[in-house]
Amino acid sequence: MDNRAEVQEFLTTRRARLTPDQVGLPTYGTRRVPGLRRSEVAAVAGLSVEYYARLERGQIGGASSGVLDALARALQLDETESAHLFDLARAADGVPTSGRSRRRTPSRAASRPSLGWVLDAITEGIAFVRDPRQNVLAANALGRAFYSPVIGDAGRLPNLARFQFLDPASRDFYPDWEELARMCVAIMRTDAGRDPHDRDLQDLVGELSTRSETFRRLWADHDVRTHGTGTKRFRHPVVGELTLAFEELSIAAEPGLALFVYTAEPGSPSAERLGLLASWATPTQATVD
Repeated sequence: MDNRAEVQEFLTTRRARLTPDQVGLPTYGTRRVPGLRRSEVAAVAGLSVEYYARLERGQIGGASSGVLDALARALQLDETESAHLFDLARAADGVPTSGRSRRRTPSRAASRPSLGWVLDAITEGIAFVRDPRQNVLAANALGRAFYSPVIGDAGRLPNLARFQFLDPASRDFYPDWEELARMCVAIMRTDAGRDPHDRDLQDLVGELSTRSETFRRLWADHDVRTHGTGTKRFRHPVVGELTLAFEELSIAAEPGLALFVYTAEPGSPSAERLGLLASWATPTQATVD
């Protein structure tokens, strides 16, 4: 796959973040642009300037694991960024989805009855299944009540990226809108690197880039991250402010899909409000689009 522009922009933005003293090099002369020079990255990575320049031009196909590891160390990439670099190299070599087999249709995967039963069994937390394109494919009753501002009157489960960047209501729902916007784009960028052949994800990126200047700006930063675990704040129109911890769980039977569970600290005001939301929710089976 020809992903030379993607590789070039990723490496260029990574070296622009570093200064010579951060990598143990002296600073000489006036710098016209921020960050390390190509020659400095090459020196720290133990590569020739010519070879690094070729890599940064996007010619990463065939690069060995040792070269990629050295480059990741030189650019001080974190674990997610390093994995993204390897994904870009695999894509250049024509290996899809980090060497894994291609995914099955997500909507069919999420419609398995047993997956719905698992969601319905989670009654004190918000639980939903999401695909790499930011589509919520299934949710338990509390999840649908929680996402009622996102779902709206149509009742269809949402695309979280479209809601984040195209719906003004997202700024009320997410008190930390800017932070979550950066997170959303960085996660999408990571997923795009894992499977550059995902046409639906490419189309979504194109749509959001056209319709949202903020998305376009954040996408150009080439930041990547994984979700994993953490805490988020929400402002729900029914119960007010919620501070929720989340865990992302991979669904082994369906690579690419993830189960998210949001819970509140026991005894906290958010736990009380989540309980109120649970009592407000209509007890229906987990719904799948």
